[in-house]
Amino acid sequence: MEQCQVLPPCSMSRPSPPFEVIATTPAADSTFAGIVRLVEAAQRAKAPAARLADQYALLFIPLSLAVAAGAWLATGDPLRALAVLVVATPCPLILAVPVAIVAGMSRCAKRGVLVKGGGMLEKLAQATTLFFDKTGTLTGGRVRLVAIEADPQLGATELLRIAASLDQVSQHPVARAIVYAARDRGLRLSMPSAVEEQPGAGLTGVVDDRRVAVGSYAFAAAPAAPADWSRRFLRRMGYDGATGVFVAIDGAVAGALLLLDEIRLETPRALRLLRKAGVERIVMLTGDRRDVAETIGALLGVDQVLAEQQPQDKLAAIKASRSPGSTIMVGDGVNDAPALAAADVGVAMGERGTAASSEAAGIVLLIDRLDRLAEAVRIAHRSRTIAIESVVAGMGLSIAAMGAAALGYLPPLAGAILQEAIDVAVLLNALRALHVHGPREGRPALPTAELDALKTEHDELSPILERVRSAADRLGMIPADEVAGELADLNEMLREKLIPHERRDDAQMYPVVARLIGGDYPMAAMSRTHREIQNLARLLSRIEGDLPPEGPDTATVAELQRVLYGLDAVLRLHFAQEDEIYHSLADAA
Repeated sequence: MEQCQVLPPCSMSRPSPPFEVIATTPAADSTFAGIVRLVEAAQRAKAPAARLADQYALLFIPLSLAVAAGAWLATGDPLRALAVLVVATPCPLILAVPVAIVAGMSRCAKRGVLVKGGGMLEKLAQATTLFFDKTGTLTGGRVRLVAIEADPQLGATELLRIAASLDQVSQHPVARAIVYAARDRGLRLSMPSAVEEQPGAGLTGVVDDRRVAVGSYAFAAAPAAPADWSRRFLRRMGYDGATGVFVAIDGAVAGALLLLDEIRLETPRALRLLRKAGVERIVMLTGDRRDVAETIGALLGVDQVLAEQQPQDKLAAIKASRSPGSTIMVGDGVNDAPALAAADVGVAMGERGTAASSEAAGIVLLIDRLDRLAEAVRIAHRSRTIAIESVVAGMGLSIAAMGAAALGYLPPLAGAILQEAIDVAVLLNALRALHVHGPREGRPALPTAELDALKTEHDELSPILERVRSAADRLGMIPADEVAGELADLNEMLREKLIPHERRDDAQMYPVVARLIGGDYPMAAMSRTHREIQNLARLLSRIEGDLPPEGPDTATVAELQRVLYGLDAVLRLHFAQEDEIYHSLADAA
């Protein structure tokens, strides 16, 4: 047993009391040590890769010796054998293949992809099966607030402010996401007191003289009366594959926050490019719940989803994979390290990933963009093709020269000169691998400043999306005479913020994007979506204007909900499409 004292932060005037720490198990029995053992076992079990040059050398060297011996035996002239051996140049194997592969590695490095050895690049070019971790790889690894369910008397903004005020003292990623969301909206947070945190469950404390609990449904609802909407919200969590944070105030569940680990903007495009590059099967591995994993998998169109996976399960999935080509595993966490080591090609997300995953992987993405892997596969394919071209051309010329030397048409001196010419030709051909370009590299790109401005504008409009969905959900539950006020507030937001944004995009942004993409106005479909959004907003305003003083009847409420849910779906899809288009156009920047 060992005593240790925690030094308080400088801002605290009273020191924290000492506490005792008892080690109950040795370090060798820890989870991390177990993962290290799995990594070491996987590395030992993986067979060494057969290099491209070695495969061709097994055929060329015996052939050269056989032709030289045959010419000597047939003619009795040792000079013919010497001439054959002089022109039997192995330089396409010794130099051209390594030059092409190293040039490909250099090209990958310029695009932010570190390849640890030529063997990895050759294996990457043969990839047919791809395993992905979900969190931090296919998704951003940072949860984001997407919806708020709140008691009407309290309001969504006040609920978020209270929850964020309490979450200020927590270091949990979900708590930080809630605090960031509140600060992005300009909310002034209060300092909580009497805070107690239960790991894996939530926090309790006092905010503005009110007793607040923030956490899972079981944690927040334990001392509080359950709300009527709780079951509906829990179902929505499962449908959306999202995380829910419930908020109880003074003994009653006052609302909930829906957070989502959003798919990376470049992920759909990266998967399309990988399939185009020859990847036939894509599998998603994750430790998340099955409903969350299947939702993400369906959105991305992967071939198989393996959920609730432990490190040993991921390792077993890699070992069980049977494919004609090589297997790639992409991950970023400590839990992914054994699978990265076992795969033919392990790829680590190096910018935000762990040191353990980067150490176990053969390739590290130094730039936090998944589409750079698709570029690396493209470069690997092209480099390997150029290497094979160099080998075939060099060996073909050498074999033709060997035939001429064996027949006596090429003396040793002339053969030596010809051999040097062949070497130079194949080396120059191999250097073409330095000039392999990505899909948009070298083409005009959307400036990064404009991309950031567009993303900021979409973030500022996200509360409108939340309000549209919230209004649609609430219409069937609020009194009829309050519907007009709810619609008036929403219509004002649409008129003053959303519709002007869509019109500016159509008039100013889309012509710029169309020039970058090329063709006969490729943004026509997106402009059509703008008109649909404006039409739904106009329809909503007309229905509001026709409402009687006593409020809408049941049929009108159903019509309003149809319009609002349609507007919500169109807006979310439209924003996602714009984000993906803009992000892909900024690729070369």
